[in-house]
Amino acid sequence: MFDITSIGEILIDLTQTGVDERGIHQYAANPGGAPANLAVAAARLGARTAFIGKVGQDSYGMFLKHCLTDHGVDVTALRTDPIQHTTLAVVSVDEHGERDFTFYRNPSADVNLTVTDVPEALLASSHVLHFGSVSLTAEPARSATLHAAKRARELGRIISYDPNYRARLWRSEEEAIAQMKAPLPLVDILKVSDEELPLLTGTDDLAKGTRILADTGVKLILVTLGPNGAFYRHGDKTGHVPGVPCQVGDTNGAGDTFFGALLSRLCRYDRVDEIPLDVLEKAIAFANRAASITTSRHGAIPAMPTLDEVTTGIV
Repeated sequence: MFDITSIGEILIDLTQTGVDERGIHQYAANPGGAPANLAVAAARLGARTAFIGKVGQDSYGMFLKHCLTDHGVDVTALRTDPIQHTTLAVVSVDEHGERDFTFYRNPSADVNLTVTDVPEALLASSHVLHFGSVSLTAEPARSATLHAAKRARELGRIISYDPNYRARLWRSEEEAIAQMKAPLPLVDILKVSDEELPLLTGTDDLAKGTRILADTGVKLILVTLGPNGAFYRHGDKTGHVPGVPCQVGDTNGAGDTFFGALLSRLCRYDRVDEIPLDVLEKAIAFANRAASITTSRHGAIPAMPTLDEVTTGIV
């Protein structure tokens, strides 16, 4: 059994690293893509993870495959597209470490993931299936992702979802909201940022917003609050777990690290509603520490901590 299988985009983050003496921006080619980031984050923290996705038949695709393998992620279901190139995302970072994304995608390899690329045997042998909303932005990846979530749910697996909003990938905000909300009835564990909560619910009130999401059937909802930690709703119970202060390098991959760390702590439970509240809060505190370490460094996957770093409190 795999603890967690992620499905969705894997890409190259061309992340701004500085400006040379002529004023020309400099970039590093970092591995990225939220579901791939999560698989690596959880694997580095001790979970057994696998990834379903598609890369191009190019040097970036080979690099990404080796990156996942080197971090202990099973790549049996990582397909290679002979025609479309590996997706690129140019990531500019401001003086506060906040990111701005420009995607070179559609057509690209990750969008070309199809239903036939999803191995049912892997869904059946995974405790948790995780996906995000970027793979819902275009076909055929949207159908492949929703098929995987529906089939995994039929097989009794836990479904986790991160509706990570990237405005430039959608034709309109209205389309984004509709497509991001559509999978909620399939979901057991949901993570949203404090910026995404009002987008999906119409309110920035944490208790009211998470109640609206819970009414769709989601059992556990996490709202990440940046340096202020995370708010949670577990059924009728709500609470807040403080964050861990750090000197910001950049925030790329912090949310994926948080969610991967959280799932690595909770994936041993067969039912989300059976997770004890004290276990949940300890898992959130663990995830906050992991995310803080990632935030203190640069890049996404290269910045993710090991289990020893999180347990010893290194930031």
